[in-house]
Amino acid sequence: MNEQAVAVQQAEGYTSIQAINESVAASSAWVGLLRQEMGKSIIGQEHLVERLIVGLLTGGHILLEGLPGLAKTLAVKTLSMAVQTDFRRIQFTPDMLPADIMGTQIYNPKDTVFEVKQGPIFASLILADEINRAPAKVQSALLEAMQEKQVTIGEESFKLPDLFLVLATQNPIEQEGTYPLPEAQIDRFMLKVVVDYPSQTQERMILDAIDHTDSKINVNPVIGADDIMASRKVVDSIYMDDKIKDYIVSLVCATRDPRSFNLDLHDYIETGASPRATINLKAVSKALAFLAGRGYVTPDDVKSAAMDVMRHRIRISYEAEAEAVSSEDIIRKILDTVPVP
Repeated sequence: MNEQAVAVQQAEGYTSIQAINESVAASSAWVGLLRQEMGKSIIGQEHLVERLIVGLLTGGHILLEGLPGLAKTLAVKTLSMAVQTDFRRIQFTPDMLPADIMGTQIYNPKDTVFEVKQGPIFASLILADEINRAPAKVQSALLEAMQEKQVTIGEESFKLPDLFLVLATQNPIEQEGTYPLPEAQIDRFMLKVVVDYPSQTQERMILDAIDHTDSKINVNPVIGADDIMASRKVVDSIYMDDKIKDYIVSLVCATRDPRSFNLDLHDYIETGASPRATINLKAVSKALAFLAGRGYVTPDDVKSAAMDVMRHRIRISYEAEAEAVSSEDIIRKILDTVPVP
């Protein structure tokens, strides 16, 4: 390829990325408004709010883990008020049955037929509160809905809305009365976000805000389902260089065969991240570029996404548990070692 052809190709690439930048700027105006509305009731927790918006942009389900009282449920409820769509909260309990979520067939004696009564899963935004309080058979009932976006009741299957998002909260598994989620279900969550305590400054702001909670906080809807679906198309169009794609694949493969990347972690990893980690890293990185107002993905976007995408997809060994090495420690080591493009 001669120099003139290379110059033309570079000019066309620049024009294309510039067009994507303009498209991102035009379709992301609602993000600032949404942050503002959520800030009315959520003090701090910027990472949590950002990840909830990423879920909207990618259609990926999110698992929120943290101790009670850290605004996990409040954040999801506030999000539902700021988005013009239907919302259902499902409180998981040890005596829950799959029919309590999906629905069931009820006999109609008047017409002598069985009729389907749909459950709360038939909504766009689902808050699965304390999801690990219910036994495994209830968790497995969510798999079809989360993966196929459909529910089968009896012999009939029903499609779920195009905008369908499961936002689940989970207590740490060491707490009394909790069940570990099945691995197949955990892998369906695009992100696992660990919610921590607020800072001392934020705690003081929360204390001051208590004086103003006599009246209900008015959260205004700022975006609808159609706008979100349109923004998703823009996110899909964001440019990702081949070197960034190779970097994503290297990060995931390093969890499966760390020796190939000169990492002494093989004794700590029982199973590495699944191919869903690769797919989700790409999607989340593009969403983070969208939130930053860029039409292209940078290595920092991938690094920012890596922890929440992979922490629940790496199973650590007994040696790691004995030496207090967590999946987060392993991911940090991988991010520090794998060459950045």
